[in-house]
Amino acid sequence: MTLLDEYYRKRTQLISDDRALRVDVVNGNRFSEKSRQADVILRRIREEESKSIWAVEHEEVPHPFLGMEFLTGKDIILKTQLFNIITKMPKGALLHVHLDLTVNGNTLLALALQHTSIHIRASARVTPGSIKSVGIEFRPLPPSFVPQCISLCLPTYKPEQWIPLRRAREQFDAALGGTQGFDRWIATCLTINPSDAYVTHNNNIRIWDKFRAAATLTHDLVYFAPVWRAYIRQFLEETIKDGVSYVEARVNFSPKYMIGPDGEQNIPHKEWLSMFQDVLVEFNGSLQAQGRDDEFFGAKIIYTVIRDCEPEELEWYLNDCIEMKKLFPGIIAGFDLVGDENIFHPLKYYLPQLLSFSTMQTSQGLPEHHHIPFIFHAGETTGDGSMADDNLYDALLLGTKRIGHGFSLVKHPKLMSMCKEHGVALEVCPISNEILRLTASMPMHPLPILINHGVPVALSSDDPSLFQNMGLSFDFFQVLAASDVTGLLTLGHIALDSIQYSMLTADEKARVTLKWKERWERFVDEIVEFDGMRRN
Repeated sequence: MTLLDEYYRKRTQLISDDRALRVDVVNGNRFSEKSRQADVILRRIREEESKSIWAVEHEEVPHPFLGMEFLTGKDIILKTQLFNIITKMPKGALLHVHLDLTVNGNTLLALALQHTSIHIRASARVTPGSIKSVGIEFRPLPPSFVPQCISLCLPTYKPEQWIPLRRAREQFDAALGGTQGFDRWIATCLTINPSDAYVTHNNNIRIWDKFRAAATLTHDLVYFAPVWRAYIRQFLEETIKDGVSYVEARVNFSPKYMIGPDGEQNIPHKEWLSMFQDVLVEFNGSLQAQGRDDEFFGAKIIYTVIRDCEPEELEWYLNDCIEMKKLFPGIIAGFDLVGDENIFHPLKYYLPQLLSFSTMQTSQGLPEHHHIPFIFHAGETTGDGSMADDNLYDALLLGTKRIGHGFSLVKHPKLMSMCKEHGVALEVCPISNEILRLTASMPMHPLPILINHGVPVALSSDDPSLFQNMGLSFDFFQVLAASDVTGLLTLGHIALDSIQYSMLTADEKARVTLKWKERWERFVDEIVEFDGMRRN
């Protein structure tokens, strides 16, 4: 054997030893032989499409690559066979999604247009010259309100005048595209587009300005009781269609009241949850009637508050969360503080209140097995030792059951070990992290480091109405596309872990897992069968 031959022998062995520690090998016994065949097939398809689709020029996307910026590459993703296969994959549980930011902007606009009480106003007259900069606001108003103008585009329009949304659409200037132009304009206001993410707001500080503007507009429409019901139903429909079996959605309870049909802020939190529960019952009933009751196993809510309140006010929310748990024990799954960690209060700002939460629950009659766990956002930052990064320490010390994002966790070897040892899963939102500029593209994302060091992970979509990554297929695709080594078995492992680290009971987890495995076997059977037909 020559010196070069010996070198290559050692090299091959080293690569083999290293990859033997990756999650798809370590946990390979979770999967059938048919699953392994499907894994090989998807790797081959990825390799083929890396040349036939991603190595060629596309209109308006001159230099595409696998795992590229999502908003730029989305149209190319939709053309791939790999994505088409991923859409059919059973995804497990969706554990990190903000309910008020889940439904496509065009669909939300269609829901809003059904209600004559919803109005719009602008900071200035809307013209070809101002349309890209003018600020807008939505609000349901009382039936007694009388508008003073019929169009946002007329010279007589005065800034901040309210106009019925339907009329504003009907009277939108033909030079701006008429009703279709209005729809496109509103959709742009309700989402983050490639220019926002990659040009005008291309850093982790400025992109949050666009995020807050779009989220506020969405909030103004969603937190209207008649829309709320339809919105929840639409979210559930779209979610299970993408192969999700169970959901834990975050709901922002910072507003103490929702706007009712009368245009007044008078719908308290308990009514929000009552409507959610009613829609859930109706939805499950419709699935049963269709013989599809094995596709979905329910949804729960993580009670969230924006982390800009004062400690005394947080105490009110903690008490309210306990009260909601007592009224809806099967709905409330956890408590979280949300919002931009780089500028809002860190967890340590609220330590006296958070440390007393367990005692508060006991004193108010909640048995220990019904106690509300913390499921904190932490480490959604590029910082190292920053205020946002340090939230990871407090989240773990406070006993969080999972960590929302945890993007900076890979900088902390001790904390990674704690997550692994104590079973604290990370709710990783790949596309959200990329669009909010924590990473430039998926190949640079730290997810493989987390997974292959044994940190449990659940993939999530975060705010799909803003990021245009509805369901979970796009996030699963980006993870698969960004690596030459990650395969289908890794995606299956992540899906299984999403069930394991949910807030379901042990019996519920066993039932959901059993049904997931049945769907998974049908899924991999279809892949193998399709590949056989394609190759013959």
